[in-house]
Amino acid sequence: MTVVQRYGEGHRILVAGGSGFLGSHLVDALLARGCTVVALDNFLTGSRENVAHLADESRFALIQVDVSGGLPDHPALAERFDAVLHFACPASPTDFAKLPMEILRVDSLGTFHLLERALEDHARFIMSSTSEAYGDPLVHPQPETYWGNVNPVGVRSVYDEAKRFSEAATMAYHRYRGLDVGIVRTFNTYGPRMRPDDGRAIPTFAMQALSGQPVTVHGTGAQTRSICHVSDQVAGILALLDSTQTGPVNIGTEHEMSMRELAERIIRLADSKSEITYIPRTSDDPERRRPDLTLARTVLGYEPKVGPEEGLRETIAYFASGLT
Repeated sequence: MTVVQRYGEGHRILVAGGSGFLGSHLVDALLARGCTVVALDNFLTGSRENVAHLADESRFALIQVDVSGGLPDHPALAERFDAVLHFACPASPTDFAKLPMEILRVDSLGTFHLLERALEDHARFIMSSTSEAYGDPLVHPQPETYWGNVNPVGVRSVYDEAKRFSEAATMAYHRYRGLDVGIVRTFNTYGPRMRPDDGRAIPTFAMQALSGQPVTVHGTGAQTRSICHVSDQVAGILALLDSTQTGPVNIGTEHEMSMRELAERIIRLADSKSEITYIPRTSDDPERRRPDLTLARTVLGYEPKVGPEEGLRETIAYFASGLT
């Protein structure tokens, strides 16, 4: 199945979290389609540098605001939007301990404010959820029909449960207010514009390998993740936007590998002499993670294209460029 593009020239798109890692790539892709894009960000984890290349783009506006407190009175927000995309939330495990209240607020109060704007504008609403909605899964790979295995009071619960709440709120607006919505569950996305100090495995391993430091792997390194290049993630999200699917829909890849294998691959690609060291594993760290992509393939025609060697090489080069 191929989804026909619905959003392009003449359409106005609101992207919350538009200067973040994933959000800024979405902004680029929407502008490339001919859309007018307004990005909202409080720069808590996003960066102006991610959208600095758009400074002279007449179809782009950037507003500094925390959507948890509502949307401001701003000229760029005066006209109706055709779609509202909610990608505003710190997403790194290190953020869970540093920014727990901010995460809970943006995926509760922020979600409500953005849902209300979408409802007012009769816009399609896309909610960025996460593979963390499955917690430490007992089913592998994880289909959208799996309800998950989440510790509701654990250290990761501020993110896991915030996203699950956002999904529930989104579906409530769909069922009881008639809002056109789509929920995407993103899996382990990586690529250029990730923060070097993000705390997730790929930027951590890459920065350690590039600087010749020991590469620190949690536990035995046997736990797995399925990494997805940001270009594939964006393609899947835009396919969901263009579709009439409600979701949730998994978007990711089946490039599942252990954390030890990922560390070894990054050391090799960085041409580094770093060695792997093992540190205590964090609480509630999922044992295995791989999406079942059957639904995405069936209803969106989604097929990831970037392999781990290609994607990791590009990402390592991006981090290396920041060290020179």
